[in-house]
Amino acid sequence: NIGPVNIEALSELEAVEDRHTNLSQQYEDLRKAKIQLEQLVAQINTESRDLFIKALDVIRGHFQELYGNLFGGGEADIIIDNSEIEDVLECGIEIIARPPGKQPRSISLLSGGERTLTCVALLLAIFRSRPSPFCVLDEVDAALDEANIVRFVDVLKEFMSSTQFIIITHSKRTMSCADTLYGITMQESGISKRVSVRFEDVSEDGHIRESDSKAKAA
Repeated sequence: NIGPVNIEALSELEAVEDRHTNLSQQYEDLRKAKIQLEQLVAQINTESRDLFIKALDVIRGHFQELYGNLFGGGEADIIIDNSEIEDVLECGIEIIARPPGKQPRSISLLSGGERTLTCVALLLAIFRSRPSPFCVLDEVDAALDEANIVRFVDVLKEFMSSTQFIIITHSKRTMSCADTLYGITMQESGISKRVSVRFEDVSEDGHIRESDSKAKAA
């Protein structure tokens, strides 16, 4: 005796089979989508690695050249730290520098001025690889002595034919390479003034021609 017959069994079986068919189709769609996404990710990673290596090679060449110009010698390099991770997209980058007369060392072990010049060399190397018509530098020369500032200014002049620089600085030597100076003064409490001077408006005795200078309340 198998008990009473479930007259709804056939309809329930049909519903379960329909659900199984739908779920199987969804699973197959997801499986194919997963394969396509994995292939796309692999393609993107491959292209990213190629672009990264090419960009790094270009930046590395510019960095080595600019470092030598800024330091008046010495050597520097950009090294991929892949000692633990083989994928370059997940590796770290290490900057090794050898100022003139010194041993190679990591950028973290350099003095303040040396570290500043090394960072400027790296920044300008990246900028040279993807130049733009406009660049802002905020007191990058603050830690530099007079000799280093002279080399810094000379390197900047190489870019000035194609790039306009806005440089925030307290160095008179850096100011000397500018076409226009903008100074901020506060003669009255809470009221600042912007004063602009073009070097062509400065007379031979060092005085500014008042008709050509501008002062605006900020």
